[in-house]
Amino acid sequence: MRVYLVVMDETEEAQRALRFASLRAQQTGGSVHILALVPQQTFNAFGGVQATIEQEARERAEVMANNAAGNIFAEMGKMPVIAVRPGAPADVINKYLEEHGEVAALVLGTAKAGGKDPLVQHFSARASELPCPLYIVPGSLTREQIDALG
Repeated sequence: MRVYLVVMDETEEAQRALRFASLRAQQTGGSVHILALVPQQTFNAFGGVQATIEQEARERAEVMANNAAGNIFAEMGKMPVIAVRPGAPADVINKYLEEHGEVAALVLGTAKAGGKDPLVQHFSARASELPCPLYIVPGSLTREQIDALG
């Protein structure tokens, strides 16, 4: 079974990538894994405060991933696998790919125009080192165009 890995955050790029991956999974009899990243904190607060900040960031990532999964389930009828992981984004994604050899494709989306896409830049520069194909969903595609491609 084909597994499509989508890195989920609150951006439109991630929503487009998730839609494309979900449609591909539906067409190929595969499934979707949603990897929600917990942002790294750039400062250290006192013990209890730091723990609270990190817990709140994790909870936001979990809610966002669960909402996205619920939307996919409502449309496609199949619940994605959800993972929430803290750490440097590229490192977390690489580790997830190592742990999940069943992943058939990493699916990322780009911004509509002129945006910075650090994950797209990172992984496209290292595509030959990935254990699976990298699908990049252009930010200029409409929902209808994504549906036609899916």
